[in-house]
Amino acid sequence: MKKFLFLSMFVLALASCGSLDTKSQSGLKGNWTITSVTYPSSDYIKVTSFDIADSKCFEGSTWNFVSMSNKGTMSLTKAGCPAFSSPIVWTITKDGTFTLKITEGEKAKRVTEGYFLKVRNQTESSFELVDNVSVGGKNTEVVYQFSKM
Repeated sequence: MKKFLFLSMFVLALASCGSLDTKSQSGLKGNWTITSVTYPSSDYIKVTSFDIADSKCFEGSTWNFVSMSNKGTMSLTKAGCPAFSSPIVWTITKDGTFTLKITEGEKAKRVTEGYFLKVRNQTESSFELVDNVSVGGKNTEVVYQFSKM
């Protein structure tokens, strides 16, 4: 996952340029769950997602997106995985880039790192977030499949 610094300034710059995709953002409003996390060789290679836990621990996680404020929450509750819950701040740009800050009780403006992913196949009841990670020196897509609750 690509970490980035000074996300707040980046998001403010995007908002001032009018490059946020408000239609896509509105489409995420509500409660979602990750139904699957897939990537090549996932049976043999583990990927840590968002510097929190193994990517498979995100299956069954719940996410809430509030489109008006671009805030929300995410929670991991899968048995055998670390329990984790945190507020989030997010946006979607017109080119389909999803930016995510996991704030863990901090004020969003104090969190200077986050993640860039891509939004794909968005419908009223599902969408995918795609992260590009390096696995064994090769670029690999990790696909998080979301379904509306």
